Amino acid sequence: MEGLLRQHEWRIIDQSAVGIHFQALQSFGTDDTLCASVGAGEAPATARTWVHHNTVVLGIQDTRLPFLQEGIQFLTSQGYQPIVRNSGGLAVVLDEGVLNISLIFPEVEKGIDINRGYDVMWELIQQMFADFPVSIDAREIVGSYCPGSYDLSIGGKKFAGISQRRLKKGVAVQIYLCVNGSGEKRAELVRDFYQLAKKQEQTKFSYPEVVPAVMASLSELLGVDLTISDVMLRLLNCLNMNSEHLYAGQLNEFELEFFPGYYQRVVDRNEKIAEMVKG
Repeated sequence: MEGLLRQHEWRIIDQSAVGIHFQALQSFGTDDTLCASVGAGEAPATARTWVHHNTVVLGIQDTRLPFLQEGIQFLTSQGYQPIVRNSGGLAVVLDEGVLNISLIFPEVEKGIDINRGYDVMWELIQQMFADFPVSIDAREIVGSYCPGSYDLSIGGKKFAGISQRRLKKGVAVQIYLCVNGSGEKRAELVRDFYQLAKKQEQTKFSYPEVVPAVMASLSELLGVDLTISDVMLRLLNCLNMNSEHLYAGQLNEFELEFFPGYYQRVVDRNEKIAEMVKG
């Protein structure tokens, strides 16, 4: 992990305020584009922030649920848009109280092993909230949605999950941070989705038995009213401390050229879901 958060230069692409005009499919296409450009040396290490309204992001394994169409129709009836992402993991909820952060690194020298990628994000979040007298743990929280060995929690309640995407010598480490709102209510939505999409059917893959009480937002856990802007400021301060040059940027010419292709791949992967929504 040593030195990975510390970069000579950090570019920040802030899409956290674009909101309802920015679809989650575009986000995953953007991260793939950034992996390709950072991996090719066409851009420096990049942090991207994004917020999406009422979206449930499914993992590849979720698309194999026996009664997926019923689950999809339930999500849309609750006002959520279901999509399938291209990185690992299972269903997660995105809304205006959830901040997503992607850190994109070039995979140079001996490469960045999986745990090192997770560790750098854990380190970032610990630094961002170092002024609170709490311990941020990284371990699987059983009963959470999208459980993994790097669930971030405080007092046994999960507020964030981390995934990774590797492409073209670039590594994207992605986290969703439940900043405010009810962690339990988000978990109830995912629990109900799985109950409808799986029922009592036996499946080769083990889907989580979601227990809403083990999930919470940072505002709930820290006892303060945090906004997305508050957390953005903490992120910017942290990246500034870990670089000689932090600057705000947008997609460069290389990235603008390649984005349509990567975006189309994500759209193609989601055609099946789109059909189910109509059905």
